[in-house]
Amino acid sequence: MTERDLSDRILGELAGASFAAVLFDMDGTLIDSTPAVERSWTRWAAEQGIDPYRLLGFHGVPAAAIVSTLLDETAVPAALARITEIETSDVDGVIPLPGTLDALVALGDRAAIATSCTRDLAAVRIAAAQLPELAVVVTADDIVHGKPAPDPYLLAAERLGVDPGDCLVVEDAPAGLASAAAAGCRTLAVTTTNPAAKLTADAVVTNLAAVQFSVVDGRVRLSAV
Repeated sequence: MTERDLSDRILGELAGASFAAVLFDMDGTLIDSTPAVERSWTRWAAEQGIDPYRLLGFHGVPAAAIVSTLLDETAVPAALARITEIETSDVDGVIPLPGTLDALVALGDRAAIATSCTRDLAAVRIAAAQLPELAVVVTADDIVHGKPAPDPYLLAAERLGVDPGDCLVVEDAPAGLASAAAAGCRTLAVTTTNPAAKLTADAVVTNLAAVQFSVVDGRVRLSAV
């Protein structure tokens, strides 16, 4: 099997495709924040008297939606402020995932982040992981409807000045992949937090170290490593 054949096999429907830009989820895709997330939400759940097992299945969903699902409407504002306070103060162990830095450097202004984090939380985690500065970072504060709605990726594409249908989204969570599909984007999933069986995407790889991005004649191309 040639190197090209192997790349085509790994990338499937994405093999040979090119894009105007790549839109990345953040937590679990670009950075490993799992220990901090688990510590923060476990602490919050204990304070709220919520069984932590009720938090399962919410990865990739904005905090506001999680809190609204778990608590009565009257308790939401204070509880949401509390989880924001806890999370922004705990970035211990937040690091870039394999392949992240190479991908962002290679893409330059062809990359954006669309995260379910609030603006403040995204900022502290990006700083903790020492990611390169990106011109476009869409957060939960920028949209009305978070993932799995298409709004985050539609806005990221708009701010980059590109057609969302000409974008590749990289995600680690079912909610994020549903958001990307609803926005009309192509999708690449990474199995950093979910097994491949739970990820519906055009291609699935272990992490960003499994692919290489390049910009050729103004178009983004990717190949399997």
